[in-house]
Amino acid sequence: MATSLVDAGSLLVVDVGSVSTRAVLFDVVAGRFRFLASGSAPTTAGAPYHNVSEGVRLALDRLQNVVGRRLIGADEQLIIPSASDGSGVDKFAATISAGTPLKVVAVGLLEDVSLESARRLAMTTYSRVVQSISLNDRRRQDARINTLIRLRPDLVLVAGGTDNGASQSVLKLLEPVGLACYLLPEHYRPDVLFVGNKALREEVKSSLRGLTTLHFAPNIRPTLEFERLDTAQSQVARVFNSIRSRQIPGVEELDVWSNGKLLPTSSAFGRVVRFDSKLHSNKKGVLGVDVGASATTIAAAFDGDLTLGVYPQYGLGYGSTEPVEDTSLEEISRWLVVEVPNEYVREYLANKACYPSALPVTAEDMAIEQALARVVMQNAVRQAAKGFPAQASSPGEGLLPWVEPILATGSVLTQAPSLAQSALMLLDGLQPVGVTTLVLDQNHIASALGAAAAANPLLVVQILDSNSFLYLGTAITPVGNARPGTPVLRLKLTYEGSQESSVEVKQGSLQVLALPQGQKARLQLWPLHGYDVGMGASGRGGSFPVTGGALGIIIDARGRPLALPADTAKRRELFKKWLAALGGL
Repeated sequence: MATSLVDAGSLLVVDVGSVSTRAVLFDVVAGRFRFLASGSAPTTAGAPYHNVSEGVRLALDRLQNVVGRRLIGADEQLIIPSASDGSGVDKFAATISAGTPLKVVAVGLLEDVSLESARRLAMTTYSRVVQSISLNDRRRQDARINTLIRLRPDLVLVAGGTDNGASQSVLKLLEPVGLACYLLPEHYRPDVLFVGNKALREEVKSSLRGLTTLHFAPNIRPTLEFERLDTAQSQVARVFNSIRSRQIPGVEELDVWSNGKLLPTSSAFGRVVRFDSKLHSNKKGVLGVDVGASATTIAAAFDGDLTLGVYPQYGLGYGSTEPVEDTSLEEISRWLVVEVPNEYVREYLANKACYPSALPVTAEDMAIEQALARVVMQNAVRQAAKGFPAQASSPGEGLLPWVEPILATGSVLTQAPSLAQSALMLLDGLQPVGVTTLVLDQNHIASALGAAAAANPLLVVQILDSNSFLYLGTAITPVGNARPGTPVLRLKLTYEGSQESSVEVKQGSLQVLALPQGQKARLQLWPLHGYDVGMGASGRGGSFPVTGGALGIIIDARGRPLALPADTAKRRELFKKWLAALGGL
C-alpha cells in the first residue's frame, strides 16, 4: 500500500555518533517531504556523563530553537505523536555508532569457508574479531577456555555446518564457549549468535541454556558454495543494539522511543544505499562511503544486493593509529599537500586517537586529516571489494566497479575548506572509473533516511530527489594504458540552446568543464586508443544527459590505479595543480 503523506506526518531521527549526536527533522511542506533542519551536540557516552541521553536532549534543544517547535515535554519525554498545537513529532527513529567496537570471537569449522563467512558477517557492524576458533586450531581445550575468559568478548559468533550437514564437530567447538560462560561472572558473559547448521538449534539451546543470551539467524553457509549474509545482518544489528543498551546508559531509552527499532548507523547507511540502487535503472551499482571518527563504512549495492563493510581500524578518531600499522607512516605522508615532518604526523595521529573530537587548527593538521582520509578510503574499499557480488564488473583487477552515483558522508569530506578538496579526496581515495556522479551528504542525513526507509519509503524517495544533497559534479574517468600526454578521450558538451564545447583529453590530466549547478546538457564521449569509459566495451563511446553540479563536469584522466611521483616536491606541486584545476586552493 502506498504511503500517505497525511498519515505519515513528521519524522524525527536521532543519530548518536562517537563524537557528535545529531537530531534531524523531516516534515511535509507544500505536499512533499522535506528535510527541515538538524541540531547537533557532543555525544555524552563517555566522561563525565556516561549517558547518551544528555547529548540527545541537547541536540533536540538546538533543533527546537531552529524550527520553533517544541519536541520535549515537561516530563522530559519526547512528544509523540504530535499535538494539535504543532508540538512533537509523528514518528521517531534512531541510529547509533557510539562506543568502542564490539569484541567478537568467531567460531567456525573451516578457516576459509564458515569461519571466513563469520568474519565477514561481523564486519557488517561496529566490531573487531579478536580471536578465532576452528577445526585447524591446535590449542587444547583449556587454552581455548582461558583465551575466552581473558578476552571477555561481547559476542561469540558461531558458524559451521551446511544445513543438515556437520553436527558433532560444530557442537565440539561450542564446548569451550559454554565452559567459559560458566566460569565468567554473569555480567561479563558474551552473547552468542548461532548462524550455522539449522538442524542443531535445539542441541545448541540445550548446551548453552542458562549460561548466556542466545540468538539465532539463518545459516550463513547453507552450502559450501553459497554464502548468505543478508538474512543474518538484521539479527547482528539487533544483537549490537542489545549489547549497546547494556553497555551505555540512555541507549535503552532511545530504543523505547523508536519502538525497538534502533539501528546501527552502518546498517541504516547500507539500507539507503541499497534503496538508492533500486531506484536507479542503470546496470551499475551504487557506492556509499562514510568516513567517520569511529569507523569507515563502505556500502555497495548492485541490483539491490548489498555488500556492507564497517572498518573500525580505519576510523579517523578512535582508530586513527591503525592505518600506520596497516600500511606505513609513509603511505599517509605521501598524500600530504604541504610539508609535515613524520614525527609531527605520528604525534597528531596519537593525539587524535585520544581526543577524537579535536578539530584541525593548522594547515598541517588539515593536510594530515585529508591524507589519512584518502588512505582509509583506499584500505576500506580494498577490503570491501572482496565481498562484492559477481555482477559488480570493473574495467580491471584491483579497480573499483562501475558505479553511479557515489554517496559520500563524514565530516572530513563535508566540512573541508573547499568543495575542490572534498572532490579530490573522493577521486584519490575511491578512484572511481567510467562515468559517475559525486554526491556529498552535506547535511549528514543519509543514515537518517536509512532508518526511515522501512516506515516511510516515500519520504526517502522524495528527499533523495530534493536538494538536500550536494551534487559535486559528474566525474568522467577513462581507463586504459597510454603515455602521459597522449590524447585518450574526445568529448562534446551540448548545452541547452545548442551551444557546444569540445575538448580533447590527454592522459595524466585533470580538468573541469563548466556546467552551472542544475543546468541540463548532453555529453558525447569518444574514447581513443582502446580506453574504456563504461559504455559496454573498450573503445566504445556514447552520449547521455548530464546535470551540472557544484564543480561542473570533472574529467579525471590521471590513470587507474593512480600513480604518484616518487619525488616529494613533484608530488606536492602536482597536488596544487590538481586542486587548482578543480577551482580550489
